[in-house]
Amino acid sequence: MALALAMPTVPALANEKLLDETLSAEQSQAELQARIDAADEKTRADIKALRQKQAELRQLTGYNRDMAPRLDQQAATLDDREAALNALGDTREALPGMLHDLVKRLRQWVEADLPFLKQERMARVDSLESLLANAEVSYGEALERVLAAWRTELDYGRELDAWRGLLDAAPSSGRSTMSSSKSMSAGESLSQEVDFLRVGRVGLYYLTPDGREGGVWKTTAMEWQPLDGNERAEVDKGLRIAHDQRAPALLTLPVSQPVGANASVSDENAPVSVGITTEGSRSGEEDAT
Repeated sequence: MALALAMPTVPALANEKLLDETLSAEQSQAELQARIDAADEKTRADIKALRQKQAELRQLTGYNRDMAPRLDQQAATLDDREAALNALGDTREALPGMLHDLVKRLRQWVEADLPFLKQERMARVDSLESLLANAEVSYGEALERVLAAWRTELDYGRELDAWRGLLDAAPSSGRSTMSSSKSMSAGESLSQEVDFLRVGRVGLYYLTPDGREGGVWKTTAMEWQPLDGNERAEVDKGLRIAHDQRAPALLTLPVSQPVGANASVSDENAPVSVGITTEGSRSGEEDAT
């Protein structure tokens, strides 16, 4: 009987053990699947992050490629500025002498140039010399004033100017522009009202109101020389152009000084065509070549 009672217990124990093993296996499988799922999520997140980093890398690479020339240019600019700063001391030491030299050369230029606005231009040079002698004026301000004066002088070379003024003449030298019928004592000077025409720095001319007398200033001879009838007609044409009384045109006139680096003194006596490129007079800031 005892044997018969014990026999049903063995299968029950076996079944219970098998059930526990099955449950344990299922639990392990579930845990393994959970780890696999977690690993897949992490992998997908890592792949997404990698793609984002790759996109950022491409963007930064393009940005660096575009910025490289600018950085090179800025580096060159910094080098130039550093060199300028290093040379600043030498520049400060040389600036006073340079300013005095510029003013000296400006005076020489005005004295040797065509005799127009002489008092005004010489007064400008005198004011610059006084400016440089003033210890309260900074070199920066002095440099600005000197360069402005040079720009003004250079602008005269691009202007067509016409005005009425007095012409002084000394007949004792044989260079008088006055009529020979007028008598005067030796050494006496005469002044006559005439119309002046200036074409840049190429030519300076005058014409009497009646148009019977005219002259061209010759820089090498430092004197007025007479114009013939055709040349006086050209001066009259230029005066009317300057006063907006006719359209621009070419003027065939002798020049006041040789033109060009290889020009000779004899070139002054050869008539040239002077082109009036725009209308108007000096007051209108017009150009003449």
